[in-house]
Amino acid sequence: MNATAAELRELHHGRKPGDPLVLPGPWDAASAKVFADAGFPALATPSAGVAASLGYEDGQTPADEMFAAVTRIVRAVDIPVTADVEAGYGLAPRELVARLMDAGAVGCNLEDTDHATGALRDPQEQADWLAQVRAEAGDALVINARIDTYVRGVPDEDETIRRGRLYAAAGADCVYPFAAPPAQLAGLATAIGLPVNAVVLPDGPAPRELGALGATRITFGPGLQWRAMAAVRDMAEDLRAETTGRARTDRT
Repeated sequence: MNATAAELRELHHGRKPGDPLVLPGPWDAASAKVFADAGFPALATPSAGVAASLGYEDGQTPADEMFAAVTRIVRAVDIPVTADVEAGYGLAPRELVARLMDAGAVGCNLEDTDHATGALRDPQEQADWLAQVRAEAGDALVINARIDTYVRGVPDEDETIRRGRLYAAAGADCVYPFAAPPAQLAGLATAIGLPVNAVVLPDGPAPRELGALGATRITFGPGLQWRAMAAVRDMAEDLRAETTGRARTDRT
């Protein structure tokens, strides 16, 4: 039985502070199955993690390869999968929604960075585009509207709220003020009126703490893929030491 957007949407509601929806970020089918087998209720693909697994820099993955990767991840599990499709790859709303549906995703991240310029999109233009995506998708997609103010040189809470309200009015299910200061999460959620997605960053608060601070939904960006690759590097160094007879020099 295929997972549905209704299942994913329901997971966002009725949550208590300190008990956020934690969505691990698989970068391929194998990692997706590991997270699903561990008992997580849904998954959220990270564009940067998928890009790395395919040999691309973040933001450089061709749309065809990104959707193919999402398809493989969805096929590997029987829980809802939401996909980070960056700024939509220049696709018209109808085609974007069709490709997400074909991949089996029941949700998506859509960010307000213009990848051609590296600057923030005009918020009303982004809201109008999100409204078109919502109209094409109906209730078949959980739309997570990413707000990039804090990573594009506009770390302004009022501007973040303004964008969030526009995106909420356009039909977004939740908002994702990427890298917002944790202390602002509760205020953003209240002012925007939607569940807020927070990302776990190195040396930042843990998932439960972010939940206590006001986040409803927790994702990891490429962080889990980075941790996995660090483990692979350790394994490679150990193997190299075993095969050459030399001890590793980076251990005390």
